[in-house]
Amino acid sequence: MSSLKADFDELIRRVEAGREFAHASFEPIFYLVFHPNQLLEVKQLMPAWTSKLANAGWQVETFSIAEHIADILATAPLRKVWLEADRKDPLSWGRTNTALANALNAQGRLQSRLEERLNALQGQPSTIMLVTDIQALHPYLRIGAIEAQLQGKFHIPTVFLYPGTRTGKTRLRFLGFYPEDGNYRSVHVGG
Repeated sequence: MSSLKADFDELIRRVEAGREFAHASFEPIFYLVFHPNQLLEVKQLMPAWTSKLANAGWQVETFSIAEHIADILATAPLRKVWLEADRKDPLSWGRTNTALANALNAQGRLQSRLEERLNALQGQPSTIMLVTDIQALHPYLRIGAIEAQLQGKFHIPTVFLYPGTRTGKTRLRFLGFYPEDGNYRSVHVGG
């Protein structure tokens, strides 16, 4: 397993070099892939990575998937109904997860928040966005589905901090146990 420091340094070299023309998409989308057991280490390294990027002249923006999911679910119109249903049947995890997934996917709520953030940053030179806490998508959806819906919207380098494993050049396994998915149009480093 390669070190997170080496993988991050390689990722930044690739971001600075730009995308290769051989990729199916020319959007500046990058994944830092790390084993799920390194989640805590990645969290601990975030301040150092942010500082390193800032020292290299980048304006660093972050988008926490977990924070946006928490906000969407806390303000959902059906929240009171969910809480009441949970009180009546607290072990009905399948039904609960389905309801929460529907709330995140309805009108593309999570996806539209990421899109709005990308649009707000468009045209800002030397800006990079780090998308964190992707593990919070489990069991609701996968980041590849969101990335696919935002095709053509990535105008600044966007780095997804992806807990999972690589199974090839473009295939990833979210959290290391989901089936592999090759529907990514991005550069993958690590994993």
